[in-house]
Amino acid sequence: MTVSKNINNPVGMGGGQRKKLSRAERQNNGPHRNLDRQDAADRKAELVRKMREKAGAAEGTAQADDDTAQS
Repeated sequence: MTVSKNINNPVGMGGGQRKKLSRAERQNNGPHRNLDRQDAADRKAELVRKMREKAGAAEGTAQADDDTAQS
């Protein structure tokens, strides 16, 4: 049976080497975060576009109703 080198690690799971993290990655600002930000920006842009299309369609029907009411 393997013996853990550290009391906080479960048996057999201790050891191994850690990847050397850059300063940005240590501050949780690595490349994965940039991708997440870009994905969020894309989603927001798509949502804004859909909302503007809906608002434009609703505004267009409202103007059509006003035109028919005035004549």
